[in-house]
Amino acid sequence: MEKDELKILAQNLANPQGEKGIEIGEMMNATNISMTLESIKTLLIEDNESILEIGHGNAGHLKNILSRAQNLKYTGVDISETMYNEARKMNKDFEGQADFILYEGQKLPFEDRVFDKVFTVNTVYFWEEPVAFLNEIYRVLKDDGTFVLTFGQRRFMETLPFTEYNFTMYSNNEMEELISRSHFKRMKISEKEEDIPSKSGAETIHRIYTVLTIKK
Repeated sequence: MEKDELKILAQNLANPQGEKGIEIGEMMNATNISMTLESIKTLLIEDNESILEIGHGNAGHLKNILSRAQNLKYTGVDISETMYNEARKMNKDFEGQADFILYEGQKLPFEDRVFDKVFTVNTVYFWEEPVAFLNEIYRVLKDDGTFVLTFGQRRFMETLPFTEYNFTMYSNNEMEELISRSHFKRMKISEKEEDIPSKSGAETIHRIYTVLTIKK
């Protein structure tokens, strides 16, 4: 891909817009689905829980979440109006159980301690003030709640041509250090590896990613 194409891809991975954004949203859901499902599994969802996803994309995985227990309430937030509209359109069947909210990416628009489980996949690279945002997640999570943060490790992310454009990348140690500066007290690290198609679809790449289970 040319430099300009890589820049556009990077912009749309951070904040999908328009027709191109819808296309990239579909591609993200497909290439990230194993990371997303691993994150959902790690949440250990139980009946009657309230779940928040930060950066829901097109939420093609919502059915999987809602099938894991009874009487669940899902809320997704995203900075992309395109993804907000696409998620609502794709998940009309779950209107009674799922809410999608467009927000500005800094403050979570909720009261304190409202969610049992919070998760986010491949969004941390774009957080403008990561410690402040971690503290926002801490604020909306119940005291006995679980936060799962999933990200591609720096050594893998640096091999991708588009990550030089406004991505902040982290190793496990760098992420541990970041979280230690927030209000969160405990975390468990699980490292995963998999082979996936590249964003261009022309080749297979070996992805190394981390699933963090974080507690108050």
